[in-house]
Amino acid sequence: MPTPQKYEGQRNEGEGSRSAARAYNKATTAFAKSGKVAPAAKEAKRAMSSKTEAREMKKAEEVGKRPAKPRSGTKSRASARKSR
Repeated sequence: MPTPQKYEGQRNEGEGSRSAARAYNKATTAFAKSGKVAPAAKEAKRAMSSKTEAREMKKAEEVGKRPAKPRSGTKSRASARKSR
């Protein structure tokens, strides 16, 4: 089976992608050295002192922590654990 052109030259690194980790570390270091940390922290503190924004951020955090919806025809991770 031929390899689709859009994937040529790309390696599947599986879980723990080293290239993604390098890119993240490089971007994080660049941000830390950019001088933008203090203003971002100040803005985050201001947002948390606003009851409306704090409530919105808390709701967004809760949504982000929810388990992913199972694909149709599959069990959710929680129900799969219960059946073991």
